[in-house]
Amino acid sequence: MKKIVSLLLALTMVFALAACGQNNGTNPAKADPKQAEGPADINLYVLAGPTGIGAVNLRAKAEAGETLANNYHVTMTGANDEVVAAISNGEADIACVATNLAATLYNKTGGGVKVLAVNTLGVLSILTNGTELNAVSDLKGKTIYSPGQGANPEYILRYVLQGNGLDPDKDVTIQFVGEGSELMTVWQNDPNAVIMAPQPVATALLMQNEGASKAFDMTEEWEKISGGDSTLMMGCVIVRTAFLNEHPQAVANFLKDYAASIEAARTDVEGTADLCEQYGIIPKAPLAKKAIPQCGLTYVAGAEMKTQLGGYLTVMFEANPKSVGGKLPADDFYYAG
Repeated sequence: MKKIVSLLLALTMVFALAACGQNNGTNPAKADPKQAEGPADINLYVLAGPTGIGAVNLRAKAEAGETLANNYHVTMTGANDEVVAAISNGEADIACVATNLAATLYNKTGGGVKVLAVNTLGVLSILTNGTELNAVSDLKGKTIYSPGQGANPEYILRYVLQGNGLDPDKDVTIQFVGEGSELMTVWQNDPNAVIMAPQPVATALLMQNEGASKAFDMTEEWEKISGGDSTLMMGCVIVRTAFLNEHPQAVANFLKDYAASIEAARTDVEGTADLCEQYGIIPKAPLAKKAIPQCGLTYVAGAEMKTQLGGYLTVMFEANPKSVGGKLPADDFYYAG
């Protein structure tokens, strides 16, 4: 009987302690997720090309087991559609995408994504193969070959042409190509053509054509027109809103790792170029080494991102509402930290 009484008393103490734990605010299920959360598994999707360059050093550290805050699983793809699908079905938690695609996804998913930071400024240049151009207005009567119909490149080109007094539909002929790689053969067929190329294609064209030169940097031309009201921001990193709500501290830790990865890309160009070739971001390291300094790598977050990116998306919206998904994103699109 004494043993039974002792057992009942012990059980009573256990239940009492459990009840205290539930009532004194220390229940782990109700704890602040920012304090309770440990390392998270993050599925990160990146696009080949400039928007993916900033993630290669993070990927290398993750594969070496040198990222302590989170476990990163990086997927590289060359197609926007794959990233959209991965974000939409929850396979991707965080992704590096074009800024207008981020806005489109926000509208399409009813606020299902947020933009964490801008990672890429302008990467477009106007190139010629011996044709002399002193001002953008000199493009009148020219044929301009460009990728990106219905996407960032088309709207940027139109904005710059209009800002220099040219009608994109009457004063020039814009010949769109499917991919930047298709620009490699343009001068073989039309030596007098003008090309608007993104990085790293622009660098490859200049390397392969002795008489070629860069006539205009579209980032500089954009800023001349905008007067500082907006910055040409072409790439960003987004997160699924549901993932952010579930893992706020993991996302905050990711941004620290990601900012460090971008800084490494800017300061260790040679090492980053090797990683770009290794991961298929840019085909060859020598090309990557020359292209990386021209890729507008940056890290802009918080209030500055909201102001500058908001101005850029406004220009996109005014050019064509469809370019940002039909309407400008609301304030909750921008991650404040």
